[in-house]
Amino acid sequence: MEDYNSNVPEDDNDDLYEHHSFTVDKGQSPLRIDKYLMNRIENATRNKIQEGAKNGSIFVNGVPVKSNYKVKPYDVIKVLFAHPPYENLLVGENIPLDVVYEDDTLLVVNKPAGMVVHPGHGNYSGTLINALIYRFDNLPNNSSDRPGLVHRIDKDTSGLLVIAKTEQAMAHLSLQFAEKTSEREYVALVWGNIETEEGTIEGNIGRHPKNRLQNTVYFGDEEDKGKPAITHYKVLERLGYVTLVSCKLETGRTHQIRVHMKHIGHTLFNDERYGGEKILKGTTFTKYKQFVDNCFKILPRQALHAKTLGFIHPKTGEFMRFESEIPEDMQQCIEKWRSYVKHQDIE
Repeated sequence: MEDYNSNVPEDDNDDLYEHHSFTVDKGQSPLRIDKYLMNRIENATRNKIQEGAKNGSIFVNGVPVKSNYKVKPYDVIKVLFAHPPYENLLVGENIPLDVVYEDDTLLVVNKPAGMVVHPGHGNYSGTLINALIYRFDNLPNNSSDRPGLVHRIDKDTSGLLVIAKTEQAMAHLSLQFAEKTSEREYVALVWGNIETEEGTIEGNIGRHPKNRLQNTVYFGDEEDKGKPAITHYKVLERLGYVTLVSCKLETGRTHQIRVHMKHIGHTLFNDERYGGEKILKGTTFTKYKQFVDNCFKILPRQALHAKTLGFIHPKTGEFMRFESEIPEDMQQCIEKWRSYVKHQDIE
């Protein structure tokens, strides 16, 4: 959460800015609000939430509450501060970018793992957008007021992104992504030996009902929830207890590959948010545990790279395709698994 040094007047909401808003689900059992918010706000500690409540920043149904307030179904919770959300205060920063291609209409960037695409809670500087607005004046805003951004990839995912430099390019490229005519291929290392050589995962993706930091697949009686998502996967290499796969996206939902692969029982290797930082397959030998821990150290993030990006150029009408190398950390991890498999008798 934000830093809570400013005291907020409890009797005047007009000068306050909304930073977070939640409506409690109908099935929610009574739970302290500090615990409830910890599961829903990224990078928030219980101490910070309690301090926010103490300063009168946490409101339920329009009334400030203390941290021991028990949330009830349909409560409307708002976190309000006297300053606008930091993500609205965009500042240009001189951050080097790996530009793969650039013309007067667009540019293609190879984003390193660890770089956040746009400012948001807990990440207000050092983002791709900070770098872009330093380099360019008057980038067009997308529908979420993000300058230049046609699509995004997660902080700890590496790979290719296209940035629009004109309004026409923004409209043209956004339509291609919406109509699923752009080409996006990712390479992922996942836990387990995938049985089939290739397949398609379909399932609506939406917020996880219990953990707001995760998304989940809704199916069966709940398949009307979330938004439709389709991922095509193909096995590239079998490495014993893990598999290297290519994933092609038809849709672009948040965490789509991470959620879909977990859904079919193959969580991404070292994907901490979805449980992939645990040893999910393999033996109980101590040596194996040490080997996997070493792999985690080499690749301290989810094993996912946006390798291929293709689209029609908004100005020339030409189809362009860009490829990027699998980055060093992921490559080293794959090599370690290759070496391990070579020296082990794994069925």
